[in-house]
Amino acid sequence: PEITGWPPVQDAKDQSRMEEIMHPGDGKTPMMVPKFWSKPIHGGGLMTREVAMKIGTCATPDDKGNYVRGDGCPLDERTIYFAIASYRDFQCRQTVESAFLRAKNPKRIRVGVVDQIVHGEDPGCDEPMEPCDTNPNQALCLYANQVDVFEMRADMSVGPVFARHIGHRLYRGEYYYTQSDAHVSYTQNWDADIIQQMEATHNDLAVLTTYLTDVQGSIEPETYKSLRNTRPIMCNTDYEGGPQGQHLRHLSQPERIPGIHGSPQMEPYWAAGYSFSRGHFVVNVPYDLYQPMIFQGEEMSIGIRGFTVGYDMYAPERSVCFHHYAVGKNASTRNKVPHFWENADHFAGTGKRAMKRLLGIVHMNPETDKSEWLHNDEELYGLGGVRTPEKFYETFGIDVRNKRTEHHLCRFVDKGIMHNEFNKVLRSDGMGVDYSRIDYQFKDPAVGEP
Repeated sequence: PEITGWPPVQDAKDQSRMEEIMHPGDGKTPMMVPKFWSKPIHGGGLMTREVAMKIGTCATPDDKGNYVRGDGCPLDERTIYFAIASYRDFQCRQTVESAFLRAKNPKRIRVGVVDQIVHGEDPGCDEPMEPCDTNPNQALCLYANQVDVFEMRADMSVGPVFARHIGHRLYRGEYYYTQSDAHVSYTQNWDADIIQQMEATHNDLAVLTTYLTDVQGSIEPETYKSLRNTRPIMCNTDYEGGPQGQHLRHLSQPERIPGIHGSPQMEPYWAAGYSFSRGHFVVNVPYDLYQPMIFQGEEMSIGIRGFTVGYDMYAPERSVCFHHYAVGKNASTRNKVPHFWENADHFAGTGKRAMKRLLGIVHMNPETDKSEWLHNDEELYGLGGVRTPEKFYETFGIDVRNKRTEHHLCRFVDKGIMHNEFNKVLRSDGMGVDYSRIDYQFKDPAVGEP
């Protein structure tokens, strides 16, 4: 679609930009939601650099008035779309405040919030802490036209996948895409820092992603600079059971001083709590509409689908934001925040059916007959054609038939072995790692050890 300015104008009354869907929790309640900005552009194969550079706006146009300038757009002018899915979270607006006020260039950031709230009980994520005429220097006053909110009744929430699905629909062609939870604090100049890290990969298909460190003791209170020299990396994952069946789940991740310096470090897994990439990641790997009541499992869906499209996961070398977990001094306030599963009885049974679809699409439940799960819109929410899920499972030691993993994968990932070996086959045009040249299959190097 043509880009005619920055920030893009969002008009909820413009019905041409909206479409009707059926709520995935009951399949019969109509909802008006934003249309996707673009269908996937990978074409079932490896996206070319030329195509990739057609995605991504610059905050300022060139001398011909073009806002889409490819990598000719200066780093400080490249736009960022920041998606937040919030469920009755009082800290959502604080997250937005820190993202804008601590950015080097807040004018290039646009926030899209899917705000699931109860009117009269929960503050809106776009509601300033104080009236703007009293304190006009709040981010939600200064940058109000750069915040778009899709509000949903809390009792219609069916989990983060559906909320983030709508968040992907709010994307409008920005150069970069990022997402975090609704209770996160950012560091000073975070936008410039994470872009510099992204560009240091020399990989346009890089996705910088990790579980976040707790905020306590992490940010200097006057300068807002990070106090940490360690960072988490995604490599510790195993099978777990539950009402929705056996599936892979990320466990506690190691946090150490990076083993690779000067660049983010390759890792196998994607994390929903923090992700930063080029904007085309949203276009090519949109959240699945048909996964209601899914919490554990969304990361495998996005991560493995992204792998098949050609994307590569990296742990940031430096953390640019930190999470407010319900621990320590934050326990009393965070534990009071409601969770979407308070709606579980209303949407009973939907999660189990959704998990069959999730696992089926990424070939993780070969024991399940394909007739048992929904196949709607798989051309939109399915796999790419660059790599297969089986290549992922073979490479990283996952037995999807017997539901087992090769343990101690972190010894291969955290120490930088994966990065050093796989970076050798990064394509020369920066369009991803060429896994056709990788025949590595991880095996547990310490069987029997904890």
